[in-house]
Amino acid sequence: MAVTVDTRAERLKQAEAAAERYERTSTERHQVERRLDAGVRFPDSPEAIAARAARLLDRQAVPAAAAVDSIREERLSAPAAYERILGLSKELQAWSFLPRGARAARTVARILARENGRELPIGTGFLVSPRLLMTNHHVLPDETSARQCLLEFDAQVTIDNAPGVSTRLELDVGGFFLADERLDFALVLVAPPADGRPPGEVFGWNRLSVQRGKLVIGEPVNVIGHPMGRLKEIAVRDNALQVRLDDFLHYRTDTEPGNSGSPVFNDQWEVVALHHSGVPDKDAEGRTLRKDGKVWEPGDGEDAVAWVANEGVRISSVLRHLAAVPLDPVRRALLAEMGPDSGLRVDGAVPRAVAPPPPAAVSPPGDATGDATGAAVGTAVGATAPVDAVADAAPVGAVPRSARVAAGERVGLRPATNAFGGHRHLVFLHGRSQQGKDTEKLRRDWSAGLNHGLTRAGMAPVDPEDAWFPFYGDTLIAALERNEAVPRPYVDVTAVPVAEACAPTGPARDTYERLIADAAADAHMPPQAGPEDERFGAPAIGALQRQLSWLAAKTDLDEWFIAAVLRDVAAYLDDTRVRNAVLDTVLASIPASGELVLVTHSLGTVVGMDLLTRLGPETDMALLVTAGSPLGLDGVHSRLLTGGPERPDGTYPWINAWCPTDAVAIGCPLGDTWKGDPIDVAVTNSRDRAHHIEEYLTHPEVAAEIGQALKAA
Repeated sequence: MAVTVDTRAERLKQAEAAAERYERTSTERHQVERRLDAGVRFPDSPEAIAARAARLLDRQAVPAAAAVDSIREERLSAPAAYERILGLSKELQAWSFLPRGARAARTVARILARENGRELPIGTGFLVSPRLLMTNHHVLPDETSARQCLLEFDAQVTIDNAPGVSTRLELDVGGFFLADERLDFALVLVAPPADGRPPGEVFGWNRLSVQRGKLVIGEPVNVIGHPMGRLKEIAVRDNALQVRLDDFLHYRTDTEPGNSGSPVFNDQWEVVALHHSGVPDKDAEGRTLRKDGKVWEPGDGEDAVAWVANEGVRISSVLRHLAAVPLDPVRRALLAEMGPDSGLRVDGAVPRAVAPPPPAAVSPPGDATGDATGAAVGTAVGATAPVDAVADAAPVGAVPRSARVAAGERVGLRPATNAFGGHRHLVFLHGRSQQGKDTEKLRRDWSAGLNHGLTRAGMAPVDPEDAWFPFYGDTLIAALERNEAVPRPYVDVTAVPVAEACAPTGPARDTYERLIADAAADAHMPPQAGPEDERFGAPAIGALQRQLSWLAAKTDLDEWFIAAVLRDVAAYLDDTRVRNAVLDTVLASIPASGELVLVTHSLGTVVGMDLLTRLGPETDMALLVTAGSPLGLDGVHSRLLTGGPERPDGTYPWINAWCPTDAVAIGCPLGDTWKGDPIDVAVTNSRDRAHHIEEYLTHPEVAAEIGQALKAA
C-alpha cells in the first residue's frame, strides 16, 4: 500500500482518539473557560504557575530586575506575583524572540514520500539531537515506510517571499528507528550531508527537557511546520494551552494536515509537545462535522473538517517512554546525544535528581566560590598556601595565629601596605566548603569577578593583593568533624535520601530541618507537594526530602549542594564552639582599625552579620555587601547574635545581591523583613552558576557600589 494512503488512515485514527480525549475532558475545559471569562489569565494550579515563573526567571526570559520592579509596585501574594511574572513574559517579548524563532525554524524539515516516481509531502519532523529527528508514528509508522522517505530542510520562502534553496537529506533507518503508536511518535537517524557533518551542526537542534515549568494553561504556543505540504509556516499568537492531560496537551492554534510531526513551542522556543492531530467537531451522535455544519464524509477531504482544537503529545511523556525502552549501547548512546536536560543517559540507568560524589566520608559539593570542587570532609589538608605575616594577636581563648600556621592551617591573607590609602579596607569573606583550597587563588577569583563588574561599570579595577581575605575554611571543617563521633561511610550516605545523608547530628539537626522547611515555604511549596519536576523513577520519600527536592527542582541547584550549605549554616548557628572558632579565626585575620568594605557570600553573610557585633571600637563600616545569602530565612536570623533580623547599629549602606534561582538566597529580598534598610539588588546569574560569588560580583550594579566605597577612601 502507498505510504500516503497509510499515513492518511493513521492520521484519521489518531484524530478519532484525540476527539475521544477531548470529550472526556470537557468538564476541565469548561472550568478553564469560565475562569478565563472571569478574568483569570492563567487558570492553572498554584504549583504549576510557581514552577513556570521560576523557569522564566532561570532562563532569563523575564529579567529579574523587571520582575522585581513589577511585583513591588503593590503588595502581592506569592501566586499573584508569579502570575505577574507570567504576564510580563506574555505581553512583552525581548528582541531575541524573532531570531530565536528563526533558529528554531531551521531545525524543522518537510518529510517527503517517494511514491510512483513522485515525491509527496506527508508530514513534518524536527531535529532533537545532532543526528536524530522526531515526527509522528502515523507519519513514519515502521521502518519499511521510513525507507521510502527523505527530508527537505529550509523548504521555505526567503525574506523577500521568494522560494528559497532547500537541502535534501536521507534517513538512516538501519542506524536508528524507534516508534510508538500510543504516544504517536517516531525517532529516526538522519544521514549526514555530503560534507559528513551531523545535521544538527548544520541546521541546529532542539534541546528537549524533562522538567516541568515550560507552559501553563492560558499561555500561548507556537507551531512551525508544513501544513498541507506547503513551504514552512508558523502559527503564532491566536492560540493558547487549554487542557493538560497526563500524556497530551490540548491547545488552540491554526494547523492543517501536514503539520503532523511539528514541534509545539512556548514563547521561549522550548519544545513542549509533538503536534500530532487536530480535534474534529462532533455532533450528538459522535459523527465528524464539516465546516458548514454538515456531517463529514471520507470523500470530502480533511480540509473540510471542522477542527475545534489541536492535540500534542507531551515531550516529557515521550522522554519517559524513551528512558524505559531497552536498547543496545550504540542506540542508547544516540539517545544520550539529546543532552542532559532530556534525562537520558548513556548507561541506560534510571536518572536520579543528583549523583553524589565519591569521598571517603560525607562530602557534598563545594560552595560555589570560584572553585566548584572542594576538598572532601575528612580529607587531610595539603601543603600550606602562602600566608603573609599578620599580627599574632588573637581573642582570649583563641589559638594564636602563629600556632595555626605552624600546624599547616590556612588562616588568611592581608593586603599590601597602604592599600586604598591605608585607612579603608576591602575584605572578602567566603562561604562554606573552602577547606584545603589555595587562599591566593580564592582571592584572585573573587577579585576577577569584581574587576569584571567594575569594568562593565566603567570603573578602575582593583589589585587582588589589595584585599584582605580572612580564611576560616579549615577551622570550620575541623570544628564540624569534632561533632561527628563516627563519620558515616560513603555506602551508608548514598543508601539514604540526600536530606538525610547531609543531616547533622546533635542539636543542629532541628535547625537543619527548620532551614529546609523555611526555604521550601519561601519557595511556595504547596502542602504535601512532591518535587516539581519529571525525573524518572523517583522513590517515595519523606517530608524533609520532598522539601529539598522541591528546592532543587525550583532552582536547578544540586540537592547535595543545597543540603550541605544549610547543614553547615545550622551547625554554625547551633554550636557555640563552632561559631566561636570561626569568628575568632576571622577576627584574627582582619584589620583592627579603619573602615571596612565587607563583601560576604553564602555562609559568610551569616558569619559577617555576627562579626559586626564583635568589631572593636576603632573599626567602622563603610559598606556591607551580602550575596547569595540565607539571612532571609527565619531559622537563620532568629539565631544570629543580634537575636533577629536587625543588623548592628550603624548608618553604613548595605547592598544585598540575590538571584531568584539561587536556592540559598530563597528568603530574599530582605527589605521587607530586615531592619536597617538593606538595598536589595536582584540579578540574573547563569543557570549553572546561580550561587557563584564571581557571578554576583560581575554585575555592574553590585560592583559599582563596592567601587564607589573604595574610591571614597
